[in-house]
Amino acid sequence: MYTAKGQLDRNALIKQYQPLVRRLAHHMMAKLPPSVEVDDLIQVGLIGLADALTRFEASQGVQFETFATQRIRGAMLDELRENDWMSRGSRKSQKEIESAMRALEHRLGRSPVESEIAKELDMTLADYQSLLSKVRGTQLVYLEDMSGRNEDDDTYLDRHVADSDSDPLNMLRDARLRAGLVQAIKGLPEREQYIMSMYYEQDMNLKEIAAVLDVTESRVCQLHSQSIARLRAKMRSH
Repeated sequence: MYTAKGQLDRNALIKQYQPLVRRLAHHMMAKLPPSVEVDDLIQVGLIGLADALTRFEASQGVQFETFATQRIRGAMLDELRENDWMSRGSRKSQKEIESAMRALEHRLGRSPVESEIAKELDMTLADYQSLLSKVRGTQLVYLEDMSGRNEDDDTYLDRHVADSDSDPLNMLRDARLRAGLVQAIKGLPEREQYIMSMYYEQDMNLKEIAAVLDVTESRVCQLHSQSIARLRAKMRSH
């Protein structure tokens, strides 16, 4: 899009790519605690979009949307990193959930149901589900035991996003890890398999998934968190 003077029409392009910013923000929200506001991510993402318009050079052979996506996500991650959104308390709670799942699976020989996990954690079912909503399941690549780094050395995002050694694509290129992940997903309860498929393969957000399953968005968030915890618990052996 160009102005009458033959220059890129920045306002028109920002308007055109605003849905991309919103989509990236909502997709990222599933991995963040409720304290993070989606509107804040969108505002930061728009700054990243404006930066992409300034820096983009068509001669580099990269499509603008691909370039813009990287800049938008980068701006959002920088903001989250600066605020260190993932508290140590949340990380501790996630690890406790995973430990309970591993113990139960070893004891029962199957994936435990929510009520069994809650009992193992000495919680009511309602308190356990509330905890799932608070910690919000993060990306599978939160597997810090695979990165060999100590969580006290730096922030969550520094360890699992910014660090190229623990970059999702780099980790998933490992054939053994990939095979283990596929097998672990197949072992999830059927509803959780559906959620993982809709979220990661079909790129649906939590609201869309909730509509398909006819449940609340917060319930999808809980099940997503639980699915990630199950997968992480299974994948530690890899």
